[in-house]
Amino acid sequence: MEAFEMMPEGTYCQLINDVLIMSPAPTPDHQLVSGIIYDEIKAIVKSNKSGKVFYAPIDVYLNNKNAFQPDIVFVSKEKEEIIDWKKGIIGAPDLVIEILSPGNKKYDLNKKKVVYEQSGVLEYWVVDPETKWCEGFVLVNGIYESLGEGNGQLTINTFNLPISF
Repeated sequence: MEAFEMMPEGTYCQLINDVLIMSPAPTPDHQLVSGIIYDEIKAIVKSNKSGKVFYAPIDVYLNNKNAFQPDIVFVSKEKEEIIDWKKGIIGAPDLVIEILSPGNKKYDLNKKKVVYEQSGVLEYWVVDPETKWCEGFVLVNGIYESLGEGNGQLTINTFNLPISF
């Protein structure tokens, strides 16, 4: 964790199971899909004043060995105390969305998913901008259950919000 916290601000790196992982900047495809999804979530969060929504890079500290930079993060009004305005998010957000890139796919689909589940992230989505495949998960009794797969469309359970990308 110490090495992670010493990185310069804006460095695209994550601490995954106590290993520092650096990545190149996201692709245009990745950014386009991320922007579409973020804009839709931001609009509903703003209209119902239900919490805060953030986009990468923002540090999400889940435990002593894991500090991730998810693409999109939602923290409900009820959990806003986990937002440290000088450091990042300290604890499990309500919703996390990861947009897959060739370099991060294996982490987002496996290692990070397990940590999100164990940390108590209520809803987790992975989205592949290249193939348009996506799958969502909702936490039920501490275990992720699939919300199903989609092709160019996902429905955010937290808001009952369908989004096409």
